Amino acid sequence: MFAPDKITQLLDGTYEDPDGLGKQRVDTRSLIIAPKLDGMERDLVKALDLGRHVAVVSDQTTHAILGQRVERALAGLCRVQSLVLPEAPHPDDETVSAIRKATTSADALIAIGSGTINDLCKYASAEDKKPYAVFATAPSMNGYTSVNAAITVHGHKKSLAAQAPRGAFFDLAILAAAPKRLIRSGLGDSLCRATSQADWLLAHLLLDQPYRRLPYALLKDDEAPLFAQSAALMAGDLAAMERLVRTLVLSGFGTAIHGNSQPASQGEHLISHYIDMLGDPARPLVYHGEQIGVTTLSMARLQQEMLKRPPRLGPDSETEASFTSRYGETLGPSCWADFAHKRLSAEKAEALNDHIARSWPDIADKIAAISLAPDHLEKVLKAAGAEITPEAIHLPRAFYDQALLRCREIRNRYTFLDLAANGGRLAPMLANL
Repeated sequence: MFAPDKITQLLDGTYEDPDGLGKQRVDTRSLIIAPKLDGMERDLVKALDLGRHVAVVSDQTTHAILGQRVERALAGLCRVQSLVLPEAPHPDDETVSAIRKATTSADALIAIGSGTINDLCKYASAEDKKPYAVFATAPSMNGYTSVNAAITVHGHKKSLAAQAPRGAFFDLAILAAAPKRLIRSGLGDSLCRATSQADWLLAHLLLDQPYRRLPYALLKDDEAPLFAQSAALMAGDLAAMERLVRTLVLSGFGTAIHGNSQPASQGEHLISHYIDMLGDPARPLVYHGEQIGVTTLSMARLQQEMLKRPPRLGPDSETEASFTSRYGETLGPSCWADFAHKRLSAEKAEALNDHIARSWPDIADKIAAISLAPDHLEKVLKAAGAEITPEAIHLPRAFYDQALLRCREIRNRYTFLDLAANGGRLAPMLANL
């Protein structure tokens, strides 16, 4: 007898929470993963009740791949506004404002694309209290079904509250034909389950922060088969592609149910966000998941080393003035507002040291039990032909080390980066990460 499908259970509200919080339902009404969706678009959108005026938002590439097809299918069903953004739009507050201004009269938005297009539409529609749906063009990230959007505001990359798509649709034939780098990007974004869970569990066991098993229970059945099929994925195998899409979708649902990105975005994403915020603007294009693959390997190595022996923590010495000096008059205070919440005082450091002295073996065992070895993660990436070093994704080693050292300062999430820094062990370890 086959186990009930978790996606179906989440859509119809019958998934039982492993933490005893009852049956769970997501806000997304319809989610279809199919070998082909050509000819189905009209009926899929009609069932969502998006209104009489729909804005279809794409960029020049995704408009040609799928946007035109969706617009033709919707002709006669509703008034269709075609909004084609310039190539490679930026996921920032200015682009959000431009989309909102251009779609003032629309009842709903339909995103045609992947990471950036989805985040822009998700956030813009939420700000205007309109529904949105998404037709995916690449399996490049896990944000399709999440309720957060990665948007840069005045230079500070943030994870902002947005909304779930009313419908999310995945044509496997289109996804399998996406550029190989975008497929590797989705694999890279899936790789960080282990490191993000380890960081979040650390914050729970050390600082008594809330923690949920549900996001990881959702991924349990699909993660290992996906990692075993990474070579087949790159060869165009539709079964492997479906496994990747399921992993991305379920990861997004896990964050949606929790209410923020904590289950899937911890230290590895802090490193990546720092790179995006402060890296060389002339750096060649690197996709989010390609970067996450590399930063995940660094976090896995750091976590493995830190678990070997208990750290002795000291207080943070940083001040708001030092943040302003380092990051400038705009970004500095914004980063400090986040960092100040987790900044360790001398008293807090000593209390944590007492806790570590009593409980470290238990903490280390529980985190090790849900972790994956760095060598295994590296093997998964290599089988897909993905890059595994900072230099291969156009990051000078000196800047990457700076990102490892400083990225914990940009967000209020206590991770193994903080544990290592507070224990005086992060800087000496940089060369091995």
